[in-house]
Amino acid sequence: MAKERGVDIELKLSRGSRIYRPQEILAGMVVINNWASKYISHQGIRVIVDGRVNLQIPFHIPLNVSEDGDPDGFYETYHGSNINIQYLITTDVVRGYLHNTLSATLEFIIESVKGHLFNTPVSPESVSFYITQDTQKHQLLPALRSGGFRVTGNICTQCSLAEPVTGEIVVETSALPIYSIDIMLLRVESIIIGEKFALQTTEIQTTQVADGDVCHSMALPIYIILPRLLTCPGLSNGFFSIEFQLQIVISFESDLSKLYGEPKLKTTKQWVASQTLPLRLIRVERNQDG
Repeated sequence: MAKERGVDIELKLSRGSRIYRPQEILAGMVVINNWASKYISHQGIRVIVDGRVNLQIPFHIPLNVSEDGDPDGFYETYHGSNINIQYLITTDVVRGYLHNTLSATLEFIIESVKGHLFNTPVSPESVSFYITQDTQKHQLLPALRSGGFRVTGNICTQCSLAEPVTGEIVVETSALPIYSIDIMLLRVESIIIGEKFALQTTEIQTTQVADGDVCHSMALPIYIILPRLLTCPGLSNGFFSIEFQLQIVISFESDLSKLYGEPKLKTTKQWVASQTLPLRLIRVERNQDG
């Protein structure tokens, strides 16, 4: 059904089933709905019957490793900030000089080859952390510097890409109420261009663990689902590298925090405390699910 402002047109067939046989009459109506009750002009109404056959042509293309047998010829699919690893399949239907070539492109996903996979489940490796006024290198609010705070916990720093990042965090003491507890997933991309080295850390996603003040000495669970195309196993090939980090961000309630809102990456605001930990992501062999 085609639409224009206040006017649309639709086709209605004489049979609700829309089933007809050869030699029968295909009958129906062209309905013009004039919702705006305005004058409609036209230069003729055409009805065309078109028959189409859609063909599906199968193909099989082996994804071979390089000639020397090195499986590193394929890097995992990754969509980053300055580094993108994509695999595309393109088809062209050449129709001759007087017709345009028909083309279609589709992205497909590459994961680690079997030789580089862990065949057995990998136990997540967790580290303990603590965040206090003494672990911060930037200036804090006077109330935080004098009254102090202590936030402890543990979090996975090695895990499978198919599993969530888990852990827990505990606010033991705090001179100011908690405004928010967030965990940022960061990517660290480095590129070597000639003799120059470019490194950039950007945020992939932020997971909020707590909103508002929390009970002291109560363990809060951490559960972070990793985005599929924005993460990959850590990679370094001499020309570029991809690494990941977790940044634990504690925002305290103050007039300034209400004024400026949510913290940004690697913030040094006076009402924010943080700690950054490395995150190693690995690929574990799984059954093909199609």
